[in-house]
Amino acid sequence: MFESLKKKFSRTSEKLEEELIEEAEAEDNLQEESGSRFSFFSFGRKKEEKPEEVEEENLLPEAEEIKEESVTDETEEEISQDTETETVEEEVKEEKKSRFWNRSKNEDESDDDSSEEKKSRFWNRSKDEDKSDEEDASEEEKEEKSHFWNRNKDKQEDISADGEAKGGLFSFVREKTIQEKHVEDILFELEMELLQGDVAMEVATEVVESVKNNLVGKKIKRSNDITEYTFFALRDAVEEIISIPGKSMTEMIEEKKAQGEPLVVMFVGINGTGKTTTIGKLANYYLKMGYTPVIAASDTFRAGAIEQVTHHADNVGVKIIKHQKGSDPAAVAYDAVEHAKAQGKELVLIDTAGRMQTNTNLMDEMKKIKRVSNPDLVIFVGDAITGNDATEQARKFNEAIDIDGVILTKADADSKGGASLSIGYVIQKPIMFLGVGQGYDDIMEYDPQWMLNQLFSDDDEKIAVED
Repeated sequence: MFESLKKKFSRTSEKLEEELIEEAEAEDNLQEESGSRFSFFSFGRKKEEKPEEVEEENLLPEAEEIKEESVTDETEEEISQDTETETVEEEVKEEKKSRFWNRSKNEDESDDDSSEEKKSRFWNRSKDEDKSDEEDASEEEKEEKSHFWNRNKDKQEDISADGEAKGGLFSFVREKTIQEKHVEDILFELEMELLQGDVAMEVATEVVESVKNNLVGKKIKRSNDITEYTFFALRDAVEEIISIPGKSMTEMIEEKKAQGEPLVVMFVGINGTGKTTTIGKLANYYLKMGYTPVIAASDTFRAGAIEQVTHHADNVGVKIIKHQKGSDPAAVAYDAVEHAKAQGKELVLIDTAGRMQTNTNLMDEMKKIKRVSNPDLVIFVGDAITGNDATEQARKFNEAIDIDGVILTKADADSKGGASLSIGYVIQKPIMFLGVGQGYDDIMEYDPQWMLNQLFSDDDEKIAVED
């Protein structure tokens, strides 16, 4: 879920790190350190940890062990190789002697020269082999040491379960300060990527400005600082965007129940967003919480709409109020509210006909339903994977009928996350629920902290981010 946004945020951190490291390298202001580089997503879980303590306690002893083991193994290998070489040399020398003394007296000096040449080649070859063996051992030792002490960027993909990468940790000889020139191009790229990810223009601009204000002026000592500062700058920007205040539907049900009244909720949106299915999910959700919902089949225009909502009501086991096809939808909503009051039911869920936000006549009909039923909540149901379309639809419905909240369906299939990030901020109304599957139980109350965890953690677990 929201994988596209996660990648965009992590790339922003990587690009800023590259920018500062390249500049420091050109200024001869860079040195590589031993230790672990934290990945972008690790800071949501490791905010209070001190990397220096981890290096001293865990990494240095491990380095000594690696070094000692390497030297021991290499020494044994060299001894074994030397013994083998000496044995071979002795055998060859004996063979040479035998061949030499058994030669006939008629062999001329050229044969002697040839023998001497062979001897010379043999001993030179042995020396070369010894030298090669020593060089190989030396290279292996250097490589072993390098594996721990001089890890480079090519090994940064080796990331442990706790979010640490085993290389690429740098520090600056002279402290660096993030300047506007360092982030200008990087944040422009981020803004373009957010727009491509279906994030609304005003939201993308707000995120970029917030990140810029947070980063410029930060003083950097180590490359880990760059990653950490970028992580929290982005997280704070997103948190501000998605934290729209509002009461939960459950709280409102309890308030209305204390007054002896049902909570009346009217659902609006265009066809095909999963509005009717969402009503079935909410009826099931609150039924399991101990409340008694009733559904109003106020979509009397679309063929099969009454049958569809009746099917959902029967499946979850709640009462449905319906009239004949083509009847007045406002009258159906009114009857459902009266039924809930008479029967002491706590929740009325009003289904309405899906309509395009540009259809003036149908929008007027929806206003009539609202006027007659007097709902406590008007909720827009949008399809998360439609991105900017869902945001624009919510804006139009809000202008026409003043909606109170949003439910986004198909959030589990939304890799971009544009609508989830944008829709509440654009209309300044809270997201109340997310549809996360096709079953009746696949719905969850929206929590901004959960959203942050989805965007700023490297797994699918619900990780608590510390304040």
